Amino acid sequence: MSTTSTGLRAVSLAERPDLEEAMLTMESSWPAYIRPDPLLVDWALRRHAGHQFVVLDEEGHVVARAASVPFAWDGDPDGLPDTGWDEALRQCLSDTVAGRELTTLCALEVAVVPDRLARNLSGYALRALLDHARAEGFHDVVVPLRPSGKHRHPRLPLAEYIARRRPDGLPEDPWLRVHVRAGAEVLRVCPASMTISGSLAQWREWTGLPLDTDGPVELPGALTPLTVNTVHDHAVYVEPNVWVRHRLTGGRP
Repeated sequence: MSTTSTGLRAVSLAERPDLEEAMLTMESSWPAYIRPDPLLVDWALRRHAGHQFVVLDEEGHVVARAASVPFAWDGDPDGLPDTGWDEALRQCLSDTVAGRELTTLCALEVAVVPDRLARNLSGYALRALLDHARAEGFHDVVVPLRPSGKHRHPRLPLAEYIARRRPDGLPEDPWLRVHVRAGAEVLRVCPASMTISGSLAQWREWTGLPLDTDGPVELPGALTPLTVNTVHDHAVYVEPNVWVRHRLTGGRP
């Protein structure tokens, strides 16, 4: 399936497997310390290539990407894991291998090349993914959403941050607002969506910070502080996200 718009085209890796490297190496605004399991990511891209999309500009350059994985979900919000991003990949693998009916598409990432921001490419990529999921007969698209403005308030609990509203009633957070405008329902916080741990040497390389005192340290781009332990020579970053749900019409009964 491909989705076209004026000057833009969204295509899946199933249609264009030659774009896999460009998708993986596309420059994005994700911090260097966000490091998902490479084996699971590689498996998901290859096994479910039809659910991975890149957005091409009029010259054929990759300017955005949308990665997603299918899994089995009964529609109960309480059944979505607190370890959202990490568990979604594992659950996709487990459900796929077990042969369960994959009823729901989970959008893991929508990213835009930094110099193409503020052009609504993220909204375009999201719409392409929703259109694809609807055409494939999925009941829902769920997202362990990373609020794009939360890094400016790393000490604020995520539940308080996502409750902030503009005068028009829409969420204050820009990325959450894009989803709500597209019809998403905000379900709940997933408090440990992604966990990254490493030695202090690793974290110094990733962040360029000295990290020579114990306790919480605010990082550029992080939604919550990093916890540093100099005695045991390691640090842990636990990122919360928020589950949102797009109900789709025309899905399987």
